[in-house]
Amino acid sequence: MRLDKYLKVSRLIKRRTVANEVADAGRILLNGKVAKASSEVQIGDEIEITFGNRPIKVRVLNNEEPHTKDVAREMFEILEG
Repeated sequence: MRLDKYLKVSRLIKRRTVANEVADAGRILLNGKVAKASSEVQIGDEIEITFGNRPIKVRVLNNEEPHTKDVAREMFEILEG
């Protein structure tokens, strides 16, 4: 799944366009490297997003699109933030 879509369906970022803008600004790291919005997300990847001066780091547990919003929280685990 694309990084921008993953961030939207997992509800880490509310809108896909915002996820694109954050990625274009270089504020998303995928496994320690700056990621583009089109980067593929795999299970076990670590994503670090910088919101202003507050970074959040999560590990991908599932990359399948959820059918309900209740399942979205089970797509990742927070490591730092």
